[in-house]
Amino acid sequence: MTTALTLSGSIRQGSQNQRLQAHMGRKLEAAGVAVNAISLGDFDMPIYNEDLEPEQVPEAAARLAELWRSHDIVFIASPEYNGGVTPLMVNTITWLSRQKPSVFRHAIFGIGGVSSGKYGTIWALSHLRDTLSKMGALVVPTLLGIGPAEQAFDDKGDFVEPAIIRKVDSMVHELTHFSRG
Repeated sequence: MTTALTLSGSIRQGSQNQRLQAHMGRKLEAAGVAVNAISLGDFDMPIYNEDLEPEQVPEAAARLAELWRSHDIVFIASPEYNGGVTPLMVNTITWLSRQKPSVFRHAIFGIGGVSSGKYGTIWALSHLRDTLSKMGALVVPTLLGIGPAEQAFDDKGDFVEPAIIRKVDSMVHELTHFSRG
């Protein structure tokens, strides 16, 4: 069975990106994928500093790397901070980039984000796509930039805008049908 790891670049309570993570998890499960939803808050890692290597690499980085390697799909829901990727996401990717073998060369990646603005994290997602691609990740074409957050979800946590619903469906299709060869 195909497996997916879902995570959010925000760990704050009530995060709209955790809602996106949960929504994508439900959609992937409906498509027959076994989903493992995690919180980056469970993986305590200091700010990356090369001086910590190799003696002080956080055990959490190795555990998280193994999770990324062991899933066929990785979906990242990430907010946008000042037009860029969150510090939590940058630090996570940096620590994971130091793990061997690479955590980026197995799974198919999907990325999305929710923000209060009308551009819906599109600048951060562009940066995140570039970063992941440079690390060897295969990121599906569809980007889920969703905003404004206050109008995006209904009471059940589903999207209300038809265009977003179609984009979610497209991403699920891409994540379940793309292959690394």
